[in-house]
Amino acid sequence: MADLKMPEINSVLVAGNLTKDPSLRRTSNGTPVANFFIASNRRFKDNTGQWREDVCYVGVVAWYKLAESCYENLKKGSAVLIDGELQSRSLKSNDGSNHNIVEIKARRIQFLDKRGWSKSEESSTQTIDSQDTAVSVPPSAEGANLEDLAEESKIEEQEDCSKLSEEKSGEQNKFD
Repeated sequence: MADLKMPEINSVLVAGNLTKDPSLRRTSNGTPVANFFIASNRRFKDNTGQWREDVCYVGVVAWYKLAESCYENLKKGSAVLIDGELQSRSLKSNDGSNHNIVEIKARRIQFLDKRGWSKSEESSTQTIDSQDTAVSVPPSAEGANLEDLAEESKIEEQEDCSKLSEEKSGEQNKFD
């Protein structure tokens, strides 16, 4: 049993809207880096059967061409689908205390807004990844599949969170 290893999986797929315009900076060797936050909404039924909404704010970092594309094309309120991995880093504040930050390092970002990226297609989406250039994708192609995948993932997460919420409220009642 000691020889078994946990699989090394670090993958995140989340949809949301930018909370403000992305910021772009360059490292000392000129590599572009974009940072922004998204708000991802989750709807669920509480113990009384009422629909509730929860918002999760997630930091995102994009590098290289992906960073430049985000800075040029995204703004506050833009809808995106982020495919990436979690990364953590430590920051020292001005008072000397350490802060740990967990954010998504984006591999691919799909812009979900319904504005056209090419003049001929008014309702296309755009998928960008960290190594390649932008590709215009019609909604009936790959973009639709990613949106469906995001929706399925959201539904599964809602069901899991509803079960967890019910379990937590049951545990709280034991102590009341």
